[in-house]
Amino acid sequence: MNFWLFKSEPDKYSIEDLKNEPEHTACWDGIRNYQARNFLRDEVKIGDMVLYYHSRCEPPGVVGLAKVVKEAYPDDTAWDPKADYYDPKSKPENPTWVMVDVQWVANFPNFVSLADLKANPALEGMRVIMRGQRLSIQPVDKAHFQAVLKMGGLDPKSYL
Repeated sequence: MNFWLFKSEPDKYSIEDLKNEPEHTACWDGIRNYQARNFLRDEVKIGDMVLYYHSRCEPPGVVGLAKVVKEAYPDDTAWDPKADYYDPKSKPENPTWVMVDVQWVANFPNFVSLADLKANPALEGMRVIMRGQRLSIQPVDKAHFQAVLKMGGLDPKSYL
């Protein structure tokens, strides 16, 4: 099992939006960064756990937990000229972009802000708190994942 942090803007797609989906499941589409795409395509697997991070809000931070329920497949929003993430260079016969399906697991009882993450010495080296780390899909070490769950008010043993 791998651990990830996925960023989403709460005004575009919040953890509550995911929770309210049928079966609490939705595709994670619209990734248009090659490094993030490579993580989705090559490393994100069914059963991986995801820290759900609200970004571009005040304050940003981790709000809950999701899990991957379907591995990478072509992101068809790239082929829709009306979609926000349309990419005319991506073709169905040779897709550039991929998406995965995620399922809501839990909301955190305690919101874990970016400032809280930065203040916790146990999270030293976690990508999201490092300067210049803007990727919307980031790997998370198991120890960091467990520490963030504790900060959020969840028992890590229940999610490993």
